[in-house]
Amino acid sequence: MKKFIIVKLKLEGVHAWKTCNIEEVMYLKDTHRHTFGFTCCLEVSHNDRDVEFIEFQHQIRNYLRLKYYDDVKFNLYDFTGKSCEMLAEELAREFNLAWCEVDEDGEFFGRVES
Repeated sequence: MKKFIIVKLKLEGVHAWKTCNIEEVMYLKDTHRHTFGFTCCLEVSHNDRDVEFIEFQHQIRNYLRLKYYDDVKFNLYDFTGKSCEMLAEELAREFNLAWCEVDEDGEFFGRVES
């Protein structure tokens, strides 16, 4: 039987889709704010967990803070030109995840699976 742990976290951040060419949503070219949700699923090998939930969530939060937190310009996470799918793929690779979802405001989701 396969076993997994799943952790979630939410972070306030900004990004922009500079190459957007869809007239209806051209405003996405500008830097805009979202509450980004991260749902990360890690396969574990036994019932007492290889990684504890809180520890795993802290590892993900620390990774994102070190890479993306901007305390000068925005005082929040600056994901620049990254889409939900790009962020999900980055975390899936970094943490060897079974799958990862990243959402904008709990409304729009990007998901990658290993």
